[in-house]
Amino acid sequence: MADTTRNDEPTCDVDGTSYCPLTGVIDTLSQKYAMQLISIIGAHDSLRFSEIEAHLSGASTSTISKRLEEFESVGLVSRTQYDEIPPRVEYALTDDGDAVRTRLEPLLEWAAADE
Repeated sequence: MADTTRNDEPTCDVDGTSYCPLTGVIDTLSQKYAMQLISIIGAHDSLRFSEIEAHLSGASTSTISKRLEEFESVGLVSRTQYDEIPPRVEYALTDDGDAVRTRLEPLLEWAAADE
């Protein structure tokens, strides 16, 4: 009988914890307001924190801040701090963040059409 296992496919652990590279992406994007933030930032070249808050009026400042820190740590968002008075910080999607946004758009459109 021929071996049908392919070496280039992700494998599942018995408990399913590391079956593929999607695990980290799903963990990141399943956080509250994560997908909305990716879409909002991606719709602009860059945004200041207050502009992001204005787009997500239902989200707390701490939640937005936490998501932005998480996105920065995984390389989806870049944070640029300008040496000005008053201080100015802007957020923009990285190339990886833009790739995620591009892949999310059809899902978000599908979800909106189903409402």
